[in-house]
Amino acid sequence: MAGIAEKEFKQFAEYIKASCGINLKAEKQSMVAGRLNNILLNGKFKSLSDYLNYVLSDRTGQAAVTLLDKITTNHTFFMREADHFFYFRDKALPFLAPAIKDKDLRIWSAACSSGEEPYTLAMLIDEFFGKEKLLWDTKILATDISSNVLEIARKGVYSRERISALPSSWKLNYFKELDYENFVLTEKVRNEVIYRKFNLMDSVFPFKRKFHVIFCRNVMIYFDSKTKNELVEKLYELTEYGGYLFIGHSESLNRDLTPYRYIMPAVYRKE
Repeated sequence: MAGIAEKEFKQFAEYIKASCGINLKAEKQSMVAGRLNNILLNGKFKSLSDYLNYVLSDRTGQAAVTLLDKITTNHTFFMREADHFFYFRDKALPFLAPAIKDKDLRIWSAACSSGEEPYTLAMLIDEFFGKEKLLWDTKILATDISSNVLEIARKGVYSRERISALPSSWKLNYFKELDYENFVLTEKVRNEVIYRKFNLMDSVFPFKRKFHVIFCRNVMIYFDSKTKNELVEKLYELTEYGGYLFIGHSESLNRDLTPYRYIMPAVYRKE
């Protein structure tokens, strides 16, 4: 990977953008080289183009899955951008709950990575509804393009350090100690999250009902404006009236283009 020709990197970047929306600029060339170096060496590929041709010709689709797992960034942690969770607890849930007559609260954690976000939402919901929770369907749909992180998320196992930012009551009520270093979420919480593999670049979003809350945070930062605007249009169509969209603090929506109403930094509502 010492020398990636400009032409082959451009071809590779076009494939990645079409596959998962990520806009790989020229300055990301060294990052790509670092992440794919072992695959290229172990597979004895002569060049990046040689590897890409292999991915394109693999009918099983597994080579593409491996590539996207390597390229996509899956960095997250419990209580990341904590003010979103406080707003969800203190404002969004009290606003939505009285309006949902069928007691079917629909939440989508898009690009959920290793599960910290949807599990946090599940614990907040459990605390908010208390005993009334039995009367509600509050299961959370959590999706990601990466098979690897979805497998981690389903297990619900996190180190002592990873859960250190959580309230003591949560650690006591929602986690069980596996060993000195690791804890697992209780089945009560794990069963509240449904994990599915899903690509935000798919032309069709196969959801039968709209969502009251969508978390799609720190994903669109990797997209160009056109890709981002097209995704936001789809998300808007999938949001119930009165529902919320949470995006990352490093992201923003063009208020002249989006029909969402700005509520606070990185929080929008469909009205």
